[in-house]
Amino acid sequence: MKITDFETIPIQGRSMILRMFTDQGIIGYGEPMNYEHWRVVAQAVDDMAEYLIGKDPLQIEDHWQTMYRSSYSRSMPVLVGALSGIEMAMWDVFGKVTGMPVWKLLGGSVRQRIRMYTGIGGNTPEQCAVNAKKAVEAGFSAVKMGISTQPVRFIDTPESIDKMVARVAAVRDVIGNQVDIAVDLHRRLSPTMAVILIKELEPLRLLFVEEPCHPENNQPLLNLSKSTTVPIATGERHLTRWGFREVVEREMCAVLQPDVRHCGGLLELRKIASMAEIHNMAIAPHNAAGAIGVAASIHVMATVPNFLICEGGHQHGEGLFKTPMVLKDGFIELPTAPGLGVDMHDEVIESIRDETFRLRGMFWHQDDGSFADF
Repeated sequence: MKITDFETIPIQGRSMILRMFTDQGIIGYGEPMNYEHWRVVAQAVDDMAEYLIGKDPLQIEDHWQTMYRSSYSRSMPVLVGALSGIEMAMWDVFGKVTGMPVWKLLGGSVRQRIRMYTGIGGNTPEQCAVNAKKAVEAGFSAVKMGISTQPVRFIDTPESIDKMVARVAAVRDVIGNQVDIAVDLHRRLSPTMAVILIKELEPLRLLFVEEPCHPENNQPLLNLSKSTTVPIATGERHLTRWGFREVVEREMCAVLQPDVRHCGGLLELRKIASMAEIHNMAIAPHNAAGAIGVAASIHVMATVPNFLICEGGHQHGEGLFKTPMVLKDGFIELPTAPGLGVDMHDEVIESIRDETFRLRGMFWHQDDGSFADF
């Protein structure tokens, strides 16, 4: 079997579809991270295709090593994102060739279903509470929410802190203690502000607090973890084992959140999880884009002993996949179709193709006019 071509299809959001074609008519599907600049990622896929076309798609590790290690800058996000999507498609082909779901090829499952959470929005505490209640009524036993709709100062006022805590408290009051709440700080806070705020959140007994500080500097993460009883999570912006190594070896947090669309792909996600297992750290994959990435994460998490929970419960392929994943009581059943189980009809792909869509970073500013993290 030989690879014959690649196609990248941009769609709305931070997602894109990759299709890998073979000389036996088998098509592999993947989903690279598009980093809000899909043309750049598509070009990276085209560049890698020059090496891959004509080669055996089942030589997954060999191709990964070659494409990653031959790069001048190995951990350049755009390249690792493209590589992740390509590796995903290779596993999809592998499963289709063998007639097995990918999780079986990865060693078989250690669980029968995957616990999922979904995100909730809301501009006010009341709106957050309403949306949380809807999620619970839909069967979810865990939700994730943002903390603020406004920029946060390096050290903010007591009033601002009270407003952020009130959002989470409103959700806890509505859904009770039988449902988990995770809070995403979107790496928006200074280390000092993170310590102050998370201490105030401790009585609400959160599942975890995600990305309290920017991952460019890991040391504040360790300091924060030692200062609170709330589990700290990070990892959606880390790439490959090498990007996670310091966080894992120094046990800087409780929960790792690799994103299969740009951490290096399925096998790299599995390797990161194995590193974390040695240090008693949990894995909760990040999935804030398309359903293919969610499916890929589910296949890997079926095999991971230290799995905690997976993001993307609302992205189970309904209306997209020929065989959608089954969401029941907040869990997704393990897929049984060969490969990743994410095949789509051509007309569905064309209906969501959008080469005009632009998703750019939000531009927030403090009240003094300076730029604020969002």
